[in-house]
Amino acid sequence: MASRPFVEQNRAEEAGGGGALKQKNMAAGEGRNRRALGDIGNLVTVHGIEGKQQQIPQVSRPVTRGFCAQLLANAQEAAVENNKKQRAAEKKVTVKPKPEDIIVISPDTEEVDRVNKHLNRKKANEGSSKKKGQTFSSTLTARSKAAGFGLSGKPKEQIVDIDAADANNELAAVEYVEDMYKFYKSAEHESRVFDYIDFQPEINQKMRAILVDWLVEVHNKFELMPETLYLTINILDRYLSTKSVARKELQLASIPNEPAVENMAYFLAELGMMNYATVTYCPSMVAACAVYGARCTLDKAPFWNETLRLHSSFSEHQLMECARALVRFHSCAAENKLRVIYKKYSDAERGCVAMLPPAKALLSNFRTE
Repeated sequence: MASRPFVEQNRAEEAGGGGALKQKNMAAGEGRNRRALGDIGNLVTVHGIEGKQQQIPQVSRPVTRGFCAQLLANAQEAAVENNKKQRAAEKKVTVKPKPEDIIVISPDTEEVDRVNKHLNRKKANEGSSKKKGQTFSSTLTARSKAAGFGLSGKPKEQIVDIDAADANNELAAVEYVEDMYKFYKSAEHESRVFDYIDFQPEINQKMRAILVDWLVEVHNKFELMPETLYLTINILDRYLSTKSVARKELQLASIPNEPAVENMAYFLAELGMMNYATVTYCPSMVAACAVYGARCTLDKAPFWNETLRLHSSFSEHQLMECARALVRFHSCAAENKLRVIYKKYSDAERGCVAMLPPAKALLSNFRTE
C-alpha cells in the first residue's frame, strides 16, 4: 500500500512534468548537436589584414563550399575597407590657420608715432633685404654678362686684331697702321667722285660699262692684283669727273681692238720691264713703243698715224730708239736663259705671239745704224 502512492506519485510527476523533462532532454541533446555542427564548420574563422581573427556568425542555412567562400570573401572585403578608412584617418592632418598679427593702436599720440616708426623701419628693412637678395633672373643676367652674352642671349662679337700676326714684321709698319688708315679716310673725301655722267657730252653709262668690262678682262688675263683693278677704275672715274672726253677717246691710243696686237704689245712691254736698258725711258714712252713695235711685227700699216700720235703725244721718230730695243729683246727671247715671259706668250691663249718673227724693218734699221 505504501508503495502504490509512491508509484502513482511518480507517474503523476511523469505525467505532469514529463513534458518538461522531455523538453529539457531534447534541449540538451540539441545543444550537443549544435556544438558538434559548430565544430564542423558553422563558425568560420577569418584572418583579417592586420592578423586579427574574426568569426562569422552562425547561420541557419546549410553551409556549402560556395556559400562559405562567399562569406569569406565578404569578410575580407569588409576588413580591407575598414583598414583603408583607418589609414586615411591617420594620414589626414589638420592645418591650423596662422594667427594674424593684430596691432592695437592706442589713442595716445606718442604710441601712434612709435607704431608708425616701427612699421616704416620694418618696410625699409624689407626693401633693403630685397635689394640685397639676388633673384634667379639677376643671377642669370650677371652670369650671362660674365660669359660675354648680352640681354638678347647672343654672344658678343670679339674684336680681332688683324695686325697681330705682323707685329714682328718691320715691313708691315704695324705701329703706323692706325695713322695710315686715318689719313686714307680723310683723304678719300678730297678726291671723291661725284655724279659726272650728265656733264659728259658724248659718254653715257653704257659706254663706261663697256670700258670697265674690257679692263676686267685685261686684268684677269695678266693675273694682276685686285688692288690694281680697283685703283685703275677709281682713276678713270676721277679723270672723267674733271675732264670732258670724246667718245672715240674713251678707250686706248689703238683704234682696232685686235687680240694679236694687244698680246704682242704686252709681250714687248714685259720684255722691256725685265731688261735694265729700258729703265731710263718713261712708262708712257715704253707703252707707246710697245704698240708701235707690235704693229710693225704684225705688219699693220700704217705703223703710226695721226690718231696714235695725238693720243700718245709721241711722234714716230721719237719712238724709234726704244722700239728698236724692244724688238731686239724679242729676237733674243728664244735663246735667253730667262724664258718665263717667252713661255707665257708662247701659249695658245695669248696667240703664240712670242713665236712670231720680230719686226725686220726695225731690226734692219738698228743694224745699219
